[in-house]
Amino acid sequence: MPKAPAAEQLKLLDLQALDAKLRSLDVRRRALEADPRLGRVNDSLASATRAAGEADRAVRDGQAELVKAEDSVAQVAARIERDEARLYAGGLSKDLQALQQDIAALSSRRSDLEDAELEILERLDGLRAEQTAAAAALDAARAASSALRAELDAQIAEIAEERVHVAQDREAFAARIDGALVEVYEKTLAKRGVGAARLFHGTSEGSGMALSPGDLAAIRGAAEDDIVFCPDSGCILVRSPEWV
Repeated sequence: MPKAPAAEQLKLLDLQALDAKLRSLDVRRRALEADPRLGRVNDSLASATRAAGEADRAVRDGQAELVKAEDSVAQVAARIERDEARLYAGGLSKDLQALQQDIAALSSRRSDLEDAELEILERLDGLRAEQTAAAAALDAARAASSALRAELDAQIAEIAEERVHVAQDREAFAARIDGALVEVYEKTLAKRGVGAARLFHGTSEGSGMALSPGDLAAIRGAAEDDIVFCPDSGCILVRSPEWV
């Protein structure tokens, strides 16, 4: 059974408190990194990004449709202009009559195309309004994401800074404890998650359970400098006459 002076074993409780603090800081950091708000904000940002992209594409498609309609109107207008020029130039009566009929048909066609162009313009106005709203929603989602990330990063940075100080305190304190005892403690901590705890009125504070009469008798029968372990949690049990 490994041994260490009882006074040195008592120091393990303070070392364990520092390790518990480090562990608590790590838990807090992981909780911040997995903050459920991040998922919701990221989902909102992704949704806003998709909506803004769709709105942009709709406007581009509408603009392309408008250009096509404008080209069609321009082509018909050019044909009317050519036919009118020929009409005014004069010619055979039969040809003039045909030109007049063609101009009338083209004028009707141009009227229809211009109506369609107006409809596209009206629809494009609505699409542009939707595009503006989608862009504003995307800006808001980005701002919310950035604000949350900044908030969490600031808290994580505070935890990291505190952890550095606690780790330094822990290193300095461990250096003042018997090296062989610290080695046993470190192995126990790595394997069990808890390195040391009090044996307080027959209960192991490492497991939170009362020891059986047999285990308690064996531990109470051990020498003061014996290093004893919790039969349930496996951590070092630190004893003191005050905690019997």
